[in-house]
Amino acid sequence: MFDPYKIIKHPIVTEKATNLTKENKYVFCVDKKANKHQIKKAIEELYKVKVEKVFVVNVRPKKRRYRFYIEGFKSGYKKAIVELKEGERIAIT
Repeated sequence: MFDPYKIIKHPIVTEKATNLTKENKYVFCVDKKANKHQIKKAIEELYKVKVEKVFVVNVRPKKRRYRFYIEGFKSGYKKAIVELKEGERIAIT
């Protein structure tokens, strides 16, 4: 039951994530139940590259205020920072 499209949701394109591409690291939003081995296998299958390391970060939900007094939460997610082998690249635009 391994589906790489369900494990890797989308790439995260922020200023910090873009600066990490200079170090050959890419940032992706992944499924909360995925582990490092599944993430590595999914990236290698989807983008046809060799992954050297995978770092995983659980982003906590943040409190947000709507219409002055109504409070809610922005949902948390799991992100993976993937380091590729020397010479490998992923074209993320």
